[in-house]
Amino acid sequence: MSALNGNSHDKDVRRPPRISRNCTVSTKLTETEFAEIERLAEERGQWLSEWVRDLLLEAAQEQKTPRNHAGFVEIQALRLLLVNTLEPLLRGDKMTAEQFKEMLRYVKANKRKAAEDTLASYAERNTEQL
Repeated sequence: MSALNGNSHDKDVRRPPRISRNCTVSTKLTETEFAEIERLAEERGQWLSEWVRDLLLEAAQEQKTPRNHAGFVEIQALRLLLVNTLEPLLRGDKMTAEQFKEMLRYVKANKRKAAEDTLASYAERNTEQL
């Protein structure tokens, strides 16, 4: 990384204020593994420790949401479609092709919000139990 080269223009770079971090995570790597992650961090313009921390925090965040988020969103889309189409049909109402197309547009526009709301609901229940 250029900051290690001691170039004079490096002093002009403004970095965000440091956050006090005092916990350490450690692992052992082969020289080949170390060289690979060092190269990846450098390609992204990050210190190795910053890059590793970002990856760890990202992985931890992913554990809080379903592994296949797209699949979960599509399940919510099916749920929206079923709930919103079956209710009127069960009342004996008829649905035109145009009404069904409109329902599909509604589902497409709202499926991500429905998935987020469902996840938030589960997260809220988990925090209430703590």
